Amino acid sequence: MHDGDHRLPVLLRVGSIHEKYKSAVVISGLVTFIAMYHYVRIFNSWVDAYEYPAATDGLDHDPVLTGIPFNDAYRYMDWLLTVPLLLIEIVLCQKLSDEEASTKSWNLGVASALMIAIGYPGELLLDQDELGQRWTYWGGSMLFFLYIVNELINGLAESTKSEEDETVRDLLYSAQRLTVFSWLTYPVVYIFPMMGFSGAQAVINIQLGYCVSDIISKCGVGLTIYKITCAKSEIAYVELEEEIAVKSMRSRRR
Repeated sequence: MHDGDHRLPVLLRVGSIHEKYKSAVVISGLVTFIAMYHYVRIFNSWVDAYEYPAATDGLDHDPVLTGIPFNDAYRYMDWLLTVPLLLIEIVLCQKLSDEEASTKSWNLGVASALMIAIGYPGELLLDQDELGQRWTYWGGSMLFFLYIVNELINGLAESTKSEEDETVRDLLYSAQRLTVFSWLTYPVVYIFPMMGFSGAQAVINIQLGYCVSDIISKCGVGLTIYKITCAKSEIAYVELEEEIAVKSMRSRRR
């Protein structure tokens, strides 16, 4: 593989990735596609929910509600689809047996889906008299959140250490830690209303916080996964060439 190939879009590079790691690259591309679709829907919903009143005094005025509610369910639907896939693509890059990879993928996928499903009802509670219930949903969601973080840091530690290539090992560490780092912002953003943010300030800060976190966890981790698959494919192809060369020499001796 040539260095110049890395400038191509990720999904166009699938053909040059080793068969064992193609799934991780395809999933990474799928994650960003799903996120793009839902962000378009989120943007359109935001535009429909607010409008600037006609200025009659020559001054700029704050936007006002149009009566069409902003639908934040798009974001949670996005997470319900993409978060399990994000975890699975990390697992598929690990040095695990098929059985171990399947078990890890199922455990992390189900845990992440439950984490999101529990957190969503609390996201709808923004009034001051409902913040106590919001804490309850936050706490329930955090149980699964902590399990996933522990699996990323400790559960995959042995398989990451077993990688012989230092570059691959460092990239795997980066993918795991980048995921944890970006995820740590979500529970903080979730409790903005409980920290004194209210009204439009709470809504805007929550949306901005989630957007920044999504960019890191989807785009940043996705590019890291792509680098891992490229590095592991390089190693696999070199090993294959060496194996073919050895077999060729043996056949000539005979």
